[in-house]
Amino acid sequence: MTGAAEALVSIPDGALVIDGDRITYCGPFDDVEAGDWEVGGFEVFDHRPGFLLPGFVDTHVHFPQTFAGDAYGGGQLLEWLDACIFPSETLLADPSFAATAAVAFCDRRIAAGTTQAMVFGSAFPHAQDALFAETWRRGLRVVSGRGVQTTGPDSAQALVTSEGDALRLVSEEIEKWHAADTGDVGTALLHVAVVPRFSLSVTRETLKNLGELYDSVRDRGVYFHSHLNENDRPGSGEVATTKDAYQVDTYLDTYDGKFMPGSAVGGKSLLGRRSILAHAVHCQDTELARMAETGTSISHCPTSQQFLGSGTMPWKRTVAAGVNIAIGSDYGGGDEFLLTRVLGDAFKVHMSEAGEDAVSLHPAELLFTGTLAGARALDMEDRIGNFDVGKEADFVVVDPAEWPPLAGLLEHGVQSEDPELARDQTLFRLLMAMREPSITEVYVQGRRLH
Repeated sequence: MTGAAEALVSIPDGALVIDGDRITYCGPFDDVEAGDWEVGGFEVFDHRPGFLLPGFVDTHVHFPQTFAGDAYGGGQLLEWLDACIFPSETLLADPSFAATAAVAFCDRRIAAGTTQAMVFGSAFPHAQDALFAETWRRGLRVVSGRGVQTTGPDSAQALVTSEGDALRLVSEEIEKWHAADTGDVGTALLHVAVVPRFSLSVTRETLKNLGELYDSVRDRGVYFHSHLNENDRPGSGEVATTKDAYQVDTYLDTYDGKFMPGSAVGGKSLLGRRSILAHAVHCQDTELARMAETGTSISHCPTSQQFLGSGTMPWKRTVAAGVNIAIGSDYGGGDEFLLTRVLGDAFKVHMSEAGEDAVSLHPAELLFTGTLAGARALDMEDRIGNFDVGKEADFVVVDPAEWPPLAGLLEHGVQSEDPELARDQTLFRLLMAMREPSITEVYVQGRRLH
């Protein structure tokens, strides 16, 4: 993160050469020998004066909330879940509705240029089947797991299962869908995660059972995903309620196998390099240190944190702790699928942090957070996230002419005479002013998606 500005590369008249699903060249167009196109049988696509960017990686988005965005619940997180989200997710009990949601979810992802995503899944197995099948059909990448709930309020009862069924259904999903497309986790587009909704939606028994299951499948490349320290309203927020319910020192302890009273060890840890925890707004220093130690990543969701009044993840303190920070739309707590809009919110909220905590994020840091940091969080940095030769060809084509406000800013906005600053200004305008119509083509593994 701290070296993003120095690592940023802009090639004004560049070429991206793809052979099959791999990038074989990225550099100036004039340095590509004309004979290479003929020998390789390459077809040339000219996108000037547009831009090529790596595909966006959304590390926290809710599939069963596809039609639950902008829901008004008359309160913050816990009230909103009870009034809006649990009832909305219950609608996916209807297989036809679940199939409709899967199509719409993939449509939204492609329109936003989100080529890879950590997707918080539905409680219903047929809905997860619809999600994986449609994702596979469309050629997208996904990491997803059914949202596990073994306890909850009356509004969530349709989503709640027994302890035995919770473990069985997660195991079945792993066996059915993990690397189902290729049979090899190193090449697959489809991956499965173990996903308890959050600690208040499960029990100590659930955490113990999921910890043992996860420990048995870690070496198969299975992921872990959940929420952490999102909302801490005095007296009744999620953080305080969780710590009180489990009688633990920190919220993170519940995912670290320390879910017994006094943060005593009760089972296996769920943390690690394929573990992503969303929000992390109200972390103690010990929690950040433990995430850094285990290689656990944070999915930063500034849009939903504003929507639900959850606060702002402290950027400087989190970066200083050494934790990898990727971006998450958190749709439908967030109301934007387009990750550049979420990155824009990140810029604004961190510029507005109090006193010396305020920071003006560099455009390269924003781009990194929405691309390579997400690949790192998913342990796929060797496959996707930038245009390094040998990586799989995931990218988006941005044509400013398809969104005139963006075109106007790029054409008429004041630019510095310093080439490096001018580059940064262009990238900043591109990220802040981009909208879905300007994303004209989306590629995964060199295949154009429709």
